[in-house]
Amino acid sequence: MAKKASLVFIPAPAVGHIVSAIELAKVLIARDHRLSLTVLIIKIPNSPSFDALIEALITSVTAIRFIYLPQLQFPTPDRAQSTEGLISVFIDDHKPFIKDTITQLFLATESESEPTRSRLAGLVVDFFCTSMIDVANELGVPSYLFFTSSVCFLSFMLHLPNLDTQTHNDFKDLETELVIPGFINPVPPHVLPLAVSSKKQDGYTWYLYHSRRFSETKGIIVNTFAELEPYAASFLSGNDGIPPVYPVGPLLDLQGQMHSVMDQTKFESIKRWLDNQPPSSVVWLCFGSFGSFGVPQVQEIARGLERSGHRFLWSLRQPSVGLSNPTDYVNHEEVLPEGFLDRTAERGLVCGWVPQVEVLAHPAIGGFVSHCGWNSTLESIWFGVPVAAWPLYAEQHLNAFEMVKELEGLVVELRLDYRGGDDLVTAEEVERAVRSLMDSDCKMRMRIKEMQEKSRKTLIDGGSSFNSLVCLIKDILDES
Repeated sequence: MAKKASLVFIPAPAVGHIVSAIELAKVLIARDHRLSLTVLIIKIPNSPSFDALIEALITSVTAIRFIYLPQLQFPTPDRAQSTEGLISVFIDDHKPFIKDTITQLFLATESESEPTRSRLAGLVVDFFCTSMIDVANELGVPSYLFFTSSVCFLSFMLHLPNLDTQTHNDFKDLETELVIPGFINPVPPHVLPLAVSSKKQDGYTWYLYHSRRFSETKGIIVNTFAELEPYAASFLSGNDGIPPVYPVGPLLDLQGQMHSVMDQTKFESIKRWLDNQPPSSVVWLCFGSFGSFGVPQVQEIARGLERSGHRFLWSLRQPSVGLSNPTDYVNHEEVLPEGFLDRTAERGLVCGWVPQVEVLAHPAIGGFVSHCGWNSTLESIWFGVPVAAWPLYAEQHLNAFEMVKELEGLVVELRLDYRGGDDLVTAEEVERAVRSLMDSDCKMRMRIKEMQEKSRKTLIDGGSSFNSLVCLIKDILDES
């Protein structure tokens, strides 16, 4: 019997990244039985909710091997000052354990009782895990980057070392827009990730470090599809200085497995409320696992929703402390305008965290006010739900800029330059965006339905992502 070719996945310790990695692993083994997949799980210190979510997720997947790495502590402040630096150094600290684990699994001397031990074909590393390229080099195997965001953002990251050389000022101080290969339009500095706004920041140093390492990989796997980002995908595919790029998405957790530990009784009450609403009549507001607002912004959103006159479902969460996830507000009446819940009782529902896929799939949902995280963007397209863009952090501002400007109005612009703090999005802005989003004659609805059809066709035999996956597997098996 021929040995299988094994890939080891090293995702960043964030639920969305792990989910995407698992979905990629699932499509790989479904496409070719010669592949064997192992996912190494980096644990977050003192995070029982993260542990519970990951445990629930991986117990539902039987064809993939999962291995938990030893629990390490986060770096001290003298080693990392930013969130990006903290995560990067924390992951880098795992290098000896990852090398030892892989060596024991694949490279130790085979015994006669294990004649079919898999051959290691390579490592698949996340955005923040590029230091693991060193491990791949030490083990004598190739590395592949799994990029869980857009091709446009990938274009920016690949160009960042050039921008660093060409631009002497901080990006936040630039008065001119940037010309970035892969973008049709000049890019305003205010839509770049906040971490790269100043060269003095620890976050900038780490973004630059990771971007420089992307080109060391044998290939870059992207959770997108060519029809969604045709200009950027075409640019990267024809550039000799860039590793082969494989758009294989959308890779989505359509079964909602990551939410299997939530209070299903609680969601059932929300589902019953949605069941009683007319088709495409409800605007849903949800801002991802790290999205939250303080009281002043909450009150502006509430006033805007009330003035819009539209039905709404609002997933409302309060800011977190440190790196912990936001939590649900205990008492909505304490943070919402006086009488708001009574005045909107017939057409609105305010709740805490709810499973996103289940909500987007519901026929009552007609619009989505979103932070434009990439998973959320792909999910909204998959279910054909129009989006109003309100990016909050990370690369979300660049995602929103792409959807609004690069892709000809695929998304309604709510606010692209929001940075939080005292910079409040006003009730008028919320009202205007919701009215535009829920306009039944909106051309954007036709655009999103067309893209929905393309997102589903791309994954079937002959589709662009299907073909890209075939090319990726051929590359992996040739190397093994």
